[in-house]
Amino acid sequence: MTDTHSPLTDRPSAHPATPDAGRNLITIASGKGGVGKTILATTLAHALANEGKKVLLFDGDVGLANVDIQLGILPEHDLATVISGERKLKDVAFEYETGGYHIIAGRSGSGSLGTLDSTHLRAVHEELIELGKEYDFIILDLGAGIDDAVRTLASAKGPKLVVTNGEPTSLTDAYAFIKVVTQAQENADTRILVNMVKSRNDGQKVYEKLVTACRNFLQLEPPLAGIIPQDDRVAYAIRSQAALLSKYPASEAASEIEALARYLIRGSA
Repeated sequence: MTDTHSPLTDRPSAHPATPDAGRNLITIASGKGGVGKTILATTLAHALANEGKKVLLFDGDVGLANVDIQLGILPEHDLATVISGERKLKDVAFEYETGGYHIIAGRSGSGSLGTLDSTHLRAVHEELIELGKEYDFIILDLGAGIDDAVRTLASAKGPKLVVTNGEPTSLTDAYAFIKVVTQAQENADTRILVNMVKSRNDGQKVYEKLVTACRNFLQLEPPLAGIIPQDDRVAYAIRSQAALLSKYPASEAASEIEALARYLIRGSA
């Protein structure tokens, strides 16, 4: 059943200085590209919106921004106009009617966030946190790697979903992301999300490998946020530039991402 309760009715004003500021920012990161972050981000935003939440998806993948491409949309304005100083973040957010949520699009190939110094990166981050008072959830689809832009945007207090698909380089880079973030932010809320695996058993094994490394070397045990199966219909949706929940709502991957949305809502209550 749809949960219509909205944190907007009782959450303190999300000014960057308040204790709860940024707790509704959900970071999706990986350390490595090619693990399915963007389709995961768009589908999660859609699933949260279907649960009655007001959602903003921020495409922060430096140089490889592709939310608009995956969804087959042509935004009038994007993040590049914010970086240039022409517009504020809130002014470039637009409604993606099919999914029922808002998007701030990046610009593929621009590398705009990567060109900013730390002061301007923090300003973008604080503007995102300020936007948080207008949304139940803001989803940050971050680029691969652990450069300054990724580290700064991942510094909000909300959950950081670290995506891995179990490949050795994916595990290594996911571990590196967790290490860097937890060293920079005390009590960072990192959670492991296993994507594109053949079975739940395989996904559990991937999680155990990563959490064992975290336990042995970082003295941390990030919880398992979810396991998303490999599903051919995800690739079909991407090729047709369609939302997964619209084109294949009964697919196994869609069902697991809907479960992830409910898990995040429970944690924010």
